[in-house]
Amino acid sequence: MGTKNLFVGLDIGTTKIVALIGSLNEYGKLKIIGIGKSKSLGVHRGVVNNITQTIQSIQAAVNEAELNSSEKIDKVIVGIAGQHIRSLQHSDYITRINSDTVINTDDLDKLINQVYKLVMLPGEEIIHVLPQDYKVDGQAEIKEPIGMFGGRLEANFHVVVGQVSSIKNIARCIKSAGIDFEGITLEPIASSDAVLSQEEKEAGVALIDIGGGTTDLAIFKDGIIRHTSVIPFGGNIITEDIKEGCSIIEKQAELLKIKFGSAWPGENKENEIVSIPGLRGRDPKEITLKNLSKIIHARVVEIVEQVYIEIKNYGHEEQKKKLIAGIVLTGGGSQLKHLKQLVEYITGMDTRLGHPSEHLAGNNSIDISSPMYATAVGLVMNSTKINKKSNIKEDTDNNELEEIDDTIQSERLTIFEKFTEKIKTFLDNAE
Repeated sequence: MGTKNLFVGLDIGTTKIVALIGSLNEYGKLKIIGIGKSKSLGVHRGVVNNITQTIQSIQAAVNEAELNSSEKIDKVIVGIAGQHIRSLQHSDYITRINSDTVINTDDLDKLINQVYKLVMLPGEEIIHVLPQDYKVDGQAEIKEPIGMFGGRLEANFHVVVGQVSSIKNIARCIKSAGIDFEGITLEPIASSDAVLSQEEKEAGVALIDIGGGTTDLAIFKDGIIRHTSVIPFGGNIITEDIKEGCSIIEKQAELLKIKFGSAWPGENKENEIVSIPGLRGRDPKEITLKNLSKIIHARVVEIVEQVYIEIKNYGHEEQKKKLIAGIVLTGGGSQLKHLKQLVEYITGMDTRLGHPSEHLAGNNSIDISSPMYATAVGLVMNSTKINKKSNIKEDTDNNELEEIDDTIQSERLTIFEKFTEKIKTFLDNAE
């Protein structure tokens, strides 16, 4: 990837692996120029459980994206999720030596590095440290402390933790597939960049990304990520239920779900029947759509209720934590018929479907408007931010105010980079 205007995202999911190549058009808008998809064979619930198969699936997706765009991929931004991801809230502070100087990025880095030293469970490591709000000398609810005077700098943090071995396995697969990685980011954060507007993040919104193996939740309020959670169930478990409940093979169950499935059993009449070809000369099976919907409904209710428990844990019923923009559904599993209505019924919150094409250039020749591409598009957007940031570093002509603004914009990326650098060092040493 010799040119700076190519950006690549790699979404390693439980059902599929997607490689997207993007470039910026003359108006600075992101345009997707290449897409590659492959069946994900070595991943279970977001975690690699077969290295060889995962490497082959990554290579297949990358090769297709390269053919599709006539470009060469040599580095990617990769998303991480999986059932090993958990998050916690933490408060910390530093006492500054000289309170007569203004707070700068070094002070913020010192505070964030202190959080990285928190003792985790064996095998776990801090992936992201996301500042929520700051307090300077007891003055609370400060969004940006840079440029202020003060002796004691405090902050509330949202800390995302994961199994470091799982992340190293993903990194190893990418490296073995002949690609360098530019960075790692949490998949719910990537999806949110692709499908949420800044207004929604300000007003308060819960993003529910229903994948094949997991359902990811990210809650935003006042423009800041407040809560993340990974629920170890996704669309695949619904397919599994249909397979068991109707005594059919997985391929047929998946087709039934996509073509005739509904999250709302009241929709179908008793006499609506679909006929499934029998195996090897056996008679065809007749399945009522009402029965199919009942099976789907039972599992979807369970998933949505688990997500709603997480939203309640955040405390959305409190006035200052109220999620005015409600819920946004995305991911491949969000395309299930009548899911929006079911989510609204269970949670009582306004719900819409999130399409990743909202932030892209209007003349995209490749159709990636399906919610299943939300994470991959978000990862490509993330890549543009990292490249933009490195360009900012090269440009020394900016005035002080612009520098402070750039610091605010790039703060989150600096935090991500700390973990990425650790993984890169590990890979270099492992060779």
